[in-house]
Amino acid sequence: MRIVVALGGNALLRRGQVPDADAQVENIRAAARALAPLTDDHEVVITHGNGPQVGVLAMESAADPRLTRSYPFDALGAMTQGLIGYWILQAMGNERPYRQFASIINQTLVDAEDPAFEDPTKFVGESFSEEDARTLADRHGWQVRRDGDQWRRVVASPRPREIIETKLIDHLLDESIIVVCAGGGGVPVVRTGTGDLRGVEAVIDKDLSAALLAQRLKADRLLVLTDVAAVVAGYGTPEATPIRHTTPGQLRAMDFPAGSMGPKVEAVCRFVESSGRAAAIGSLAHAVDLATGTQGTYVTPDQDR
Repeated sequence: MRIVVALGGNALLRRGQVPDADAQVENIRAAARALAPLTDDHEVVITHGNGPQVGVLAMESAADPRLTRSYPFDALGAMTQGLIGYWILQAMGNERPYRQFASIINQTLVDAEDPAFEDPTKFVGESFSEEDARTLADRHGWQVRRDGDQWRRVVASPRPREIIETKLIDHLLDESIIVVCAGGGGVPVVRTGTGDLRGVEAVIDKDLSAALLAQRLKADRLLVLTDVAAVVAGYGTPEATPIRHTTPGQLRAMDFPAGSMGPKVEAVCRFVESSGRAAAIGSLAHAVDLATGTQGTYVTPDQDR
């Protein structure tokens, strides 16, 4: 099968961990051990998040006195694609030295008129007290919002429209090369009036980009890997129940948190609805079984149900 894997942020940095390089490298090694068996029998594309990493680079850029202005988010996204792609390449290559792997920095096209640019909601970087967050916002021109008990920077998160390098990724897969791409959803770009591409200050939802990429590559499966075993109906209530086999229609009739499970559910629904193929959400540790529907939440077209 051709499988697109969307690695959750916990595969790079677990909750509460300091974003030191050593910790992330160790986490990625563990992720590679779980993913490597998939590459034995399937064409695999690995996508990943970049939230903590892009936040670290943004803070470093903002604090650098040599710069007249901090680096824009498209540039920071490209930097993190290279960094995380290198870590994943090395870890996967160590697990399967007889396979070929490629990591590419790719661009994701968005609409310059997307309403998200007028209402930034995507949290990036570390958390602050309200006072510190507002001080940083005034100093650097950021927008900040409350995130639980703390405050964080927010940037626009427009909907992905196209993955610019899709044909290249497809060609690499045809050559039996495992591809790492669409890190952080891809570098956000828009087309100018002359047709040129130009980077924009935004962060694209990684799961939605993975779903779009899976659709364009005619993938057989989209696997959204996270730190829970399955999607749970009634999460946080006494009636909480894992969902094992479902459809987009059933999932869309439920409510899921916008900051956690919501985008993952939306991503698998979009892929299944547009492709007629299956998707799954579940634990990284069960990646192989997720592909066959024996673990996690397995999502198939409504008519199949």
